[in-house]
Amino acid sequence: MNFSLCDILAARKLISGEADWTPFVPSPFMSEVTGQEFLLKLENMQPVGAFKLRGAMNAVMSLPDTVGGVTCCSTGNHGRGVAYAAAKRGMKAVICMSSLVPQAKVDGIRALGAQVQIVGTTQDEAMQESQRLCDAEGLVEISPFDDPHVIAGQGTIGLEMLEARPDLATILVPLSGGGLAAGVAVAAKAINPAIRIIGITMERGAAMFESIRAGKPVEVGEYASLADSLGGGIGLENRLSFPLCRDNLDEIVLVNEEEIRDAMQVMFFEERIVAEGASVVGLAAALAGKLPKPDGPVATIVTGRNLDMPTFNTMMAGGDVTIADLTIKGKRYGA
Repeated sequence: MNFSLCDILAARKLISGEADWTPFVPSPFMSEVTGQEFLLKLENMQPVGAFKLRGAMNAVMSLPDTVGGVTCCSTGNHGRGVAYAAAKRGMKAVICMSSLVPQAKVDGIRALGAQVQIVGTTQDEAMQESQRLCDAEGLVEISPFDDPHVIAGQGTIGLEMLEARPDLATILVPLSGGGLAAGVAVAAKAINPAIRIIGITMERGAAMFESIRAGKPVEVGEYASLADSLGGGIGLENRLSFPLCRDNLDEIVLVNEEEIRDAMQVMFFEERIVAEGASVVGLAAALAGKLPKPDGPVATIVTGRNLDMPTFNTMMAGGDVTIADLTIKGKRYGA
């Protein structure tokens, strides 16, 4: 399937006024760490608290009026975006999620008026339920990543970043199913082919990383993580986000749970920003010295803020936190 900057420009026009133009600000602390100006694209400031609103809004707004409802599988933020966009159009929305999704994200989706179905322990199982609903109830499925309208919506972030700072040398993109990374990479490289796009993901269950390494979409285990939004597979029949990430990402970097914890603390104590673990993997990679030396301004996308606040508060206080079978030892910031 052909996908280009034209699709992203069309998406920007469609979602204008609903999901666009978030702040893009410098981080003096991270600039000192990296030796280059370091900027934060604050997608956590979207109305639903995450970048996913862009792709979901573009996909839902592109549907004909004859569609009565939508469904999707989600680790949280995509479902929130689909629920919000469906409510705007007066459509029914059914969001399918695994039992690994934090309760705070489930509650946030229900608060937007959508139905939530908890199915199994993996995103793949939730995806199967979403597909079943399409057949059984005639709903339209909105893929969280392998949909051209979703990818185009996420790509508008890349447009905004390059229009604001055409001198960017590197963009660090949180990487999961690849919708965000694919859209941002296509937009950014269409404007500046020399820009480096680095995907960042967690070590446990890195589906796109393992798929690109294998040369085809593969199944991976799904594990509890501070970066829960990055969990889940990319789908064995992936037709768009996999080839776009394979062809446009310059590198993929993995970070561990302790590095994600440290980055969440830096965001809170240095930037005064509450951010999910998935949002800070770019900072985590930079803080851990896992990135190539930048030769110009660096930017990362702070993708969301929808997290479990009691867990966050414990972590910021330096306490141990346990998520399912995973325990992350506490560390007080600055100690």
